[in-house]
Amino acid sequence: MKYSSFAAAAALGLGLTTAHAETLKMATIEPSLGQAITMATFANLVSETLKNIQIEVAGGGAATLHMLEVGRGNLDMAMVSPTVYQFMKAGKGMYANEPDAAELSKNVQLLMWFPYGQYHYTVRPGSGIRTLDDLEGTTVFLGPAGGGAFSTAKDWIEATTGLVAGEDYQAITSNWATGFQSFLDGKIDMYANGCLDPCQQFIQFSETEELRFIGPQDYSGDAVTEFLGNYRQLSEVPAGMYKNQVNDGPVMSHDTAVGIGVRANLDEETVYSITKAFWENVDKITTEAPWAKALSKQYAVQKLGDITLHPGAARYYREAGVLQ
Repeated sequence: MKYSSFAAAAALGLGLTTAHAETLKMATIEPSLGQAITMATFANLVSETLKNIQIEVAGGGAATLHMLEVGRGNLDMAMVSPTVYQFMKAGKGMYANEPDAAELSKNVQLLMWFPYGQYHYTVRPGSGIRTLDDLEGTTVFLGPAGGGAFSTAKDWIEATTGLVAGEDYQAITSNWATGFQSFLDGKIDMYANGCLDPCQQFIQFSETEELRFIGPQDYSGDAVTEFLGNYRQLSEVPAGMYKNQVNDGPVMSHDTAVGIGVRANLDEETVYSITKAFWENVDKITTEAPWAKALSKQYAVQKLGDITLHPGAARYYREAGVLQ
């Protein structure tokens, strides 16, 4: 089993199917992003292991909208976030105009958490931008407007520098693919992407150009404490990770957890089987996918916010000895 087959499946949005298998529908974000590759890896490892359950993966769109579709029963699995789930349950933030969000949240449960990856705020060394405090007057990409990544990156910049998107700098509104292409083409000054190193976008960019990851001059204070809250943590982007990376030391950034959410009314035995199939075979991929070493059952079962483990997943984790 090769990691390249998982990456290809993620890129093409493919799942494996057999004639008499139960087919589950998973949606994830832009297929080239690390979180989408993690989820496609999960889907394909399960599909290769189990003959009676197959997971079809569709890549693209916003996780915030996918969570609503899981709640409605149109999807079986999608990416979830502890922070975004709290907004969904309260019907606030990006769900303020979704009157059924709070009710739909009751049909969204958790299969596992995994690290989102450090947010990488990236510039060309020749831009003259050395810290986030230098972004005034620039044009940047923080993620698709209305999505969790955009909101998180915007809030980190404001908490650490006081700079406000739309007032002190311009944040373009585009999807992940267009945002990265804009950076490649030199049309924007900074590109932000959270991922577990090594990240495909920075491998690609640094093959031909130098890059610099930047952080704030100061990351202390009440605003940063409020930004981190209960579900985020400070995390360094290391030096020396990429060809043509000019940083001579680590850069402070932030990380959080995201997860695979599952339809609450999905059969308990099905969720138990897919959870067990993944964790009992995950060692097959760690040598081909270095980021997979960051996955652990202990991380997967953390209590983060109000979202609850699906009973089928909880059953497996109890058997595995990581959940009481």
